Amino acid sequence: MPSNLDTLDNSIVQSEMARKSDFSSPYYGEPRKFDPTFRGPISNRSCTDVFCCVIFIIVILGYIALGTVAWLHGDPRKVIYPTDSYGQFCGQKGTPNAKKSILFYFNILKCANPAVLINLQCPTTQMCVSKCPDRFATYTDMQLQYQITAAPWEYYRRFCKPGFNNPTKPVAQVLRDEDCPSMIVPSRPFLQRCFPDFITLNGTLTVAKRTHFKDALDKARSVTELRDAANGITGLVDAKEVGMKIVEDYAASWNWILIGLVIALVVSLIFILLLRFTAGLLLWFTIIAVILVIAYGIWHCYLEFSLLRQQPGADVTIVDIGFQTDVTVYLHLSQTWLIFLIALCTIEASILIILIFLRKRVRIAIALLREGSKAVSYIMSTLFYPIITFLLLAICISYFSVTSVFLASSGDAIYKVMAAEPNCMYANKTCDPETFNKTNVSKTCPGAQCTFAFYGGETPYHRYLFILQLSNLLIFLWLVNFIIALGQCTLAGAFASYYWARRKPQDIPTCPLFSSFSRAIRYHTGSLAFGALILALVQMARIILEYLDSKLKGASNVAARFLLCCLKCCFWCLERFIKFMNRNAYIMIAIYGKCFCTSARDAFCLLMRNVVRVAVLDRVTDFLLFLGKVLIAGSVGVIAFFFFTHKIPIVQEDVPTLHYYWVPLLTVICGSYLIAHGFFSVYAMCVDTLFLCFCEDLERNDGSPEKPFLMSAELHSILRKTEHH
Repeated sequence: MPSNLDTLDNSIVQSEMARKSDFSSPYYGEPRKFDPTFRGPISNRSCTDVFCCVIFIIVILGYIALGTVAWLHGDPRKVIYPTDSYGQFCGQKGTPNAKKSILFYFNILKCANPAVLINLQCPTTQMCVSKCPDRFATYTDMQLQYQITAAPWEYYRRFCKPGFNNPTKPVAQVLRDEDCPSMIVPSRPFLQRCFPDFITLNGTLTVAKRTHFKDALDKARSVTELRDAANGITGLVDAKEVGMKIVEDYAASWNWILIGLVIALVVSLIFILLLRFTAGLLLWFTIIAVILVIAYGIWHCYLEFSLLRQQPGADVTIVDIGFQTDVTVYLHLSQTWLIFLIALCTIEASILIILIFLRKRVRIAIALLREGSKAVSYIMSTLFYPIITFLLLAICISYFSVTSVFLASSGDAIYKVMAAEPNCMYANKTCDPETFNKTNVSKTCPGAQCTFAFYGGETPYHRYLFILQLSNLLIFLWLVNFIIALGQCTLAGAFASYYWARRKPQDIPTCPLFSSFSRAIRYHTGSLAFGALILALVQMARIILEYLDSKLKGASNVAARFLLCCLKCCFWCLERFIKFMNRNAYIMIAIYGKCFCTSARDAFCLLMRNVVRVAVLDRVTDFLLFLGKVLIAGSVGVIAFFFFTHKIPIVQEDVPTLHYYWVPLLTVICGSYLIAHGFFSVYAMCVDTLFLCFCEDLERNDGSPEKPFLMSAELHSILRKTEHH
């Protein structure tokens, strides 16, 4: 590769010396001096932030120990299987309840809300059954029919306590001892629990087409009472039905979804490769294509809005019709298209304003991306590094999820006295079901029972379960940020080796990605862990603030809500700033091999000495890459839309029959965007690394024969443009 000195004259050298004197500031440090021995990422380096590395390793070992302890004490069956009043799992193999996988509530009217039901703390007897009731019946009616035939009793006894076989026992005593439910209503299983089978007929809530019924004491009851007792269950049942249909849609279309994602993968790879040769043309095509697509969307939305506004009934608002699983219902409302129209107009105006006011910087950013495409083309292995990051994150997320489940299911069965009378002195006291009948509780409180309440314990382990869950979350955030930091440092080291190579590609080291990964793991685990810990603590604080905000939503304390809102905003800004600084600190670590604090300080001072160029790079290049992601995801999404809506004649017969075509469509669009993001994140890291190397090159060298630039002539022309804009 010919020397860049041929393209630089003495006037440029003088301008560079003048520029350095202008940007030199005691607040942001002095520019680096020329070092003739510097050849890019330092290979002769030592371990950094050793103390933090040791702490990080100890925490990982402790995390493994935490998972082991949770595995020993936890029992996922407590989460998977419902538990009856005797602490036995419903549906567990090898037990009398093996074929009884559904939990039945004797008196669901005692249950205040769905949360009580799901947490198994409803104050009524709970029993495992094989099927939910499918008819209305009361114990009184059963006794009257039993005098004629035993069939009603044979059916009713399925929902009585095991071993109870006295259908002639007085109703009052049966209800007092809770031997059988006072009534049964048509129900269906949901979350392995029997809930009333609510159905809406002509706007009226019914159960088996009935709105009223009577209990065992011949007291009139209404379906509304059932609804109030299980408030929100109807919505959950509908959600279950929608969920089942979504699962069926995935089962019918998974192969076509996979094909769509493969197409997105191929298109993303082709896009990256084309940037190497036609960066300017391709990026301007992307910008124009996005503008034209949005313009077409605006025209289409306006056309639909104009047509629907003239049709009767189309002026109904979205709030009036509520939530509908059939998306096409919303497409028949003029308000829907008006919302689409306003949103697209806003997006289009934002893009045009950015292009008008930043058109010169867009051209500069395109040139930077063109230079980045050269680096990617020389180190193609970097495009596949996100797969390693994905696998590490998948392992981390899986371990965190399993540990959380085992921690949540840790504890022994706790039994409490459930009294039939409200003034019982033993009500809600802890009891032992094996010795309960030998105590005087039954005599003092007739009808009282010792029933299962929840899982817990009084040991130190059980008392600190909440702290362990918080520790699990914090370490999880730490590990996730460390994995991301490792990827950023690895890619930065690989791309820095490209920049500082005097002859490209001859002087680029062999296997630069693997060498960079090895250096990051061997020498800088402590530094990466340090930066990841700082970010994890801020994210943990944000999670706690979000939790407090959810608890204060109904509070009337305006001052507290305002203060919380300010704190959330501040921590959000802090998180964004730390992410930005960490990213640049990892680049400096990859190049110079210094500790985290020193690297972060050097990166900050370097960026502040080149603040004008940072403004060009940081957002404009991100904006261009974002448009590329949108174009890829949008183009694949359009093809998927025409396919799943039977609008491609050639493959109409191969299209699967779906309940909701938007299920595979949204999956393909989101998956395509994530795939494109994986490729473009490598590109973004490349540009950021080249930019910092670029600034370092400008401070180390001046383009003279003694201090030649390592940048290309094109990059130097970019520098001159940024100084004039």
